[in-house]
Amino acid sequence: MKIPFKKSQRGIRLKIKVELRSSRKEISGIVGDTLKIKVHAPPVEGAANKEIIEILSQAFHIRKTAIKIIAGHHTREKIVEFAGHDIEKKLMLNEKG
Repeated sequence: MKIPFKKSQRGIRLKIKVELRSSRKEISGIVGDTLKIKVHAPPVEGAANKEIIEILSQAFHIRKTAIKIIAGHHTREKIVEFAGHDIEKKLMLNEKG
């Protein structure tokens, strides 16, 4: 799966679309330039946002502290930034594996 991202000053950015209250926690695919993620959590008190960061951290083997939601905190469509210089390499490796 080729992961669509854009480079930023801090690392890279991804567009995310979230499916809330799903029976599964997972990255479910890509639609256009957007990564789709399913979460268990409801959109209450940031629970879904925390779960998104957890899913991304596990999937790409990146520290949670390096992942930040920079837009869309209260919507299903978000922009997430991964900080660091080696992040692009980790995403590319994940595509192959």
